[in-house]
Amino acid sequence: MRTARTWAVALTGVDGHMVEVEADVSNQTPEFKIIGLPDKSLGEAVQRVHNACTNTGLDLPRRRLTVNLSPASLPKQGSGFDLSIAVATLAAGGALPVGAIRSTVHIGELGLDGRLRPVAGVLPAVYAAARAGFGRVVVPEANAEEARLVPGIEVRGAATLGEVAASHGADVEVGDVEPVRLPASEPPPAEELDLADVIGQDEAVAALVVAAAGGHHLLLSGPPGAGKTMLARRLPGILPRLGEEEALEVAAIRSLSGEAVTNLDPMPPFEAPHHSASTAAMVGGGSRVVRPGAIVRAHRGVLFLDEAPEFARAALDALRQPLESGWIDVHRSGFTAGFPARFQLVMAMNPCPCGNYGVRGAECTCPPIAIRRYASKLSGPLRDRLDIELHVARVAAARATSGERSAVTSAAARARVLAAREAAAERWQGTPWRRNGDVPGSRLRQGPLRLPPEVRAPLDRALERGGLTLRAYDRTLRLAWTMADLGGLDRPGADEIGRALFLKRGLLA
Repeated sequence: MRTARTWAVALTGVDGHMVEVEADVSNQTPEFKIIGLPDKSLGEAVQRVHNACTNTGLDLPRRRLTVNLSPASLPKQGSGFDLSIAVATLAAGGALPVGAIRSTVHIGELGLDGRLRPVAGVLPAVYAAARAGFGRVVVPEANAEEARLVPGIEVRGAATLGEVAASHGADVEVGDVEPVRLPASEPPPAEELDLADVIGQDEAVAALVVAAAGGHHLLLSGPPGAGKTMLARRLPGILPRLGEEEALEVAAIRSLSGEAVTNLDPMPPFEAPHHSASTAAMVGGGSRVVRPGAIVRAHRGVLFLDEAPEFARAALDALRQPLESGWIDVHRSGFTAGFPARFQLVMAMNPCPCGNYGVRGAECTCPPIAIRRYASKLSGPLRDRLDIELHVARVAAARATSGERSAVTSAAARARVLAAREAAAERWQGTPWRRNGDVPGSRLRQGPLRLPPEVRAPLDRALERGGLTLRAYDRTLRLAWTMADLGGLDRPGADEIGRALFLKRGLLA
């Protein structure tokens, strides 16, 4: 009897768990069995491994082969375990030195001819291996560039099983084989979106800068053509660029989504799902392997919901929990996948179904009941979690055709945002928070940061009259602190409180 061990990675959401792959050869009736909670695609690895080994010139012993995936209580999904299973069984059969594979992580799917096929989620898997202290990982050649984005671990790319076996000391002939490549995907050309292109919306631009500086969620309402989408698409351009760790998180999510990842993009992501998107498309779903939804792909960036009332009510209400916690758990039978979801939400809506309600010179054909029903599609609890509600009016024809450009450019706005965020980060030094939008309201209502009664008087009156909930009260305080940071003030005054109250209650016209 001979036993060999190597390592693989099981992904649950973005979390990678190290799995010890043990192979045992015994003198019993020939059989090849995988145990340790494999799913259907992983159970089919028996045939893929058997054919790949045979076609590579590395025959498996005609005895009982048992592969155990430990810990046995952890569900394992996908074909990314093929390579580790093949290497462990070959070592158990004597074709490879047992010691050569013991401290190496193997990730990849096998073709029947022995070629290694790329798999999704290589980046978070390699990152998990590096955090667990492993020094070497073997991946398909097509995933090698993505895997090398993780620092502190040696990455070996291989085209075939024979190439992997030869690198571990096997006596096998390695032919010249064209490696399997990822499908070519040309990224869309980057658009040059600058705030200077936004004409006649000075108040809206100012509100956008406030939202970017504090990480505040934003609702834009107004008739079609008022510039709501134009404003939303320029928000990522004024946000701070992602650091290395943040860019690695975003790239790991793209890898889990099946996208080709070749570099760490410092630009915050921008996701704009169609209003027909289901709840599963928004939060993530899948029967066996859970894929990230739109709110997860928007992590560290912006989630833009255009025509927000047209989204399904269940899909919108699914945003409430991640807006508070910055995390989403997707529950499936037998396992739970967790994903980070700390995004900045921007929603846009018309004043009524036809879009002309309250617009000067336009005729609204919607009955009052339809207008009320349209507005009520955004639930009260969801609107309560929005920091800014801003009405955007159409620009006058004289200004639209004048050829003028806004005095506020994206570069200048980003510089103000960076300065405000630095002030907030210094204030919250030693705490888990860096942005005002993430700070619990109790820290602003109590203790040394509590504002004097005469400053917060408008807020207190609105709370007493029922015009604000306590959550809205806290969000208005966060807005006021962000405005103080933008203005270079130590703490908000009456002007900042009044302005924040206008923005929160949507009274700015």
